[in-house]
Amino acid sequence: MLLPSEVLGPRGSEELADPVGGIAMRITMPTAVVEGTQLTVMPFRADAVIGTMSVPTLVQLVPSPRREEDTKTLKAASGAVRRHAELRSLVQRALKSTQKGKNVGSYAEYIADGVKGELGAGWSTPPITFWHAGPLAALSDELLPGTGLRTLTITPGTSVVAIDGETQTTAWHELYDDPEHFGLTYAELASIRVPFEMYVDLSVADARQIFYDRNVQGVAVAKNLAMSMDQRDFATRLAHRVADAVKVDVDGKLVPFTKLVNASKRQVGKSDPEVITLSALRALVITAIYGRNGLSRSAETVQEDEVPAGTDAGQVEGHVVPLLARLIAEHSSHFVSRSALTAPAVLAGLGIAVHHTTPWANPANALSTDALQRLLADIRWEREARYWDGVAAKAGATGRLNFSGGVKDSGGRVADAMLYPGTEAGRRIRGQ
Repeated sequence: MLLPSEVLGPRGSEELADPVGGIAMRITMPTAVVEGTQLTVMPFRADAVIGTMSVPTLVQLVPSPRREEDTKTLKAASGAVRRHAELRSLVQRALKSTQKGKNVGSYAEYIADGVKGELGAGWSTPPITFWHAGPLAALSDELLPGTGLRTLTITPGTSVVAIDGETQTTAWHELYDDPEHFGLTYAELASIRVPFEMYVDLSVADARQIFYDRNVQGVAVAKNLAMSMDQRDFATRLAHRVADAVKVDVDGKLVPFTKLVNASKRQVGKSDPEVITLSALRALVITAIYGRNGLSRSAETVQEDEVPAGTDAGQVEGHVVPLLARLIAEHSSHFVSRSALTAPAVLAGLGIAVHHTTPWANPANALSTDALQRLLADIRWEREARYWDGVAAKAGATGRLNFSGGVKDSGGRVADAMLYPGTEAGRRIRGQ
């Protein structure tokens, strides 16, 4: 048996004696190897790259913003996490006690539903925008010439902050902390790729500027318009079905009414071929379902299980779609001519009147479809101040009508004028 002093040569651990031939062997130190998290990326400018990363990599690179705002948790956290929290506070809004923080749970539920296939192909999360505070550990040459793809290495402990998409980042943490709660597994989460863009070695001022540009420079989508794009929204689906169920005469040709419905704008322009917006048609649907209560729901998501008591989604659709399709067909000339009937507030008021003919309406205010037709028969739909000023529109100094008043502002007055012809407003819209 050889003693350690007999195995080790005179240079200690750097030199070993060969127990057979007595030839010394040196242990050489490793060449410099850059260690850290490696990501495959593509640069799109000198200080920024795009790519995808796994969920485990995301939660490892970027600490949970929610935990970083927990004083007790942060006090017990590592120095790297505390430094990250301090840097994050310089470029991000607070989550705690804000709407942003309240959205995390619903965002996590949404992502989980998408991952589980419950939303089909109609779901998406935007790329997260990261700020890599400091230079990269390494960036390789192109992996394949001409592709632009490279390997980026992030040193352990480097601060990577989400300057846009932090709510989504927090939602991924919620999912990874307790996947079973959301009906998922770690294996399912590990297979997901999260798209990102990363800005490298920017100053705090530049990172703040990107935060500002992303959150302020863009034009926010009006909530009513956003609702009209939501294909999982029950009212939006019914609005599409109503439009698909009608054909109207345009210059002697029958065309689907859906061609006259603009689904991408808040307002229809004079030069647009469409005559109403989808959000306005949706307001007609919602008030037909809920009556006056629908005015406050015009900018809210409507779920199938939120239909009036004593009904179900199938019954509501089976009654509302043909009823509104018939009403539009009977008044198609007023729609085609862009009369007052195409104004959102007028459509909302009309929907309230229609609601009284539904089987689930309050019996005390119930109307037959014949009675409703008689109430609508003598209304003057022309866009003239003598009919609609003070009801659904305001007349300017030149006498020109402005129908810009919203559904909530004027829908109730329009309904009253339609339902009660003996009132001043009721007589006005009838030209009396």
